[in-house]
Amino acid sequence: MNVLMVSGTGAQVVFQPEGQKQPQTAASLISEVMAEMGDLWLPRIYRERILKMRTRSHHLNVPEKLNPVEIQHTLLGVELKTGRQRMLCPDLSTARYLAVFARAGSTDVAVPYDITQISTLADELESSWHRMLLLVEQVAAGRTSQFRSRLRALLVAEARREIHEAGAGAMIPKFNQNTKQRRGQG
Repeated sequence: MNVLMVSGTGAQVVFQPEGQKQPQTAASLISEVMAEMGDLWLPRIYRERILKMRTRSHHLNVPEKLNPVEIQHTLLGVELKTGRQRMLCPDLSTARYLAVFARAGSTDVAVPYDITQISTLADELESSWHRMLLLVEQVAAGRTSQFRSRLRALLVAEARREIHEAGAGAMIPKFNQNTKQRRGQG
């Protein structure tokens, strides 16, 4: 049987013998996905990259579960829609950034204060999200769709738990108060 392996460098087809046993428990499959993700694991990106910079706390009014999310362009700007809730976003990159956390059901997240960083981080987070879902399909190949859905929900719950433990940062970012200008030069 050929199996599609996805890693940080790309996808490759690997031969897997028929007699090789698959891990039986959902917990072992979740651990396998998290190990394969490595530095690209969404909560790890959040902890090690986002929380290290100056951020502001943002509350998302979403249920703590796997949520369908839609980004809509309206006459008033860009909106993030989850269920019946709509949230106005200042720009598309912020909407993409928040959409990843809304999909996972994270209610409180840190948003970088430097808007030039948000687009790059949104790309990384979206890539991590889709890679995670691809790996779920890979490790659960040959299993029922109900098992894959359960595995996906458990993995998203683990990511949500780790993001919640990391925290959402300060409500208002800290500013450097040392702004004295030099006098008498010239």
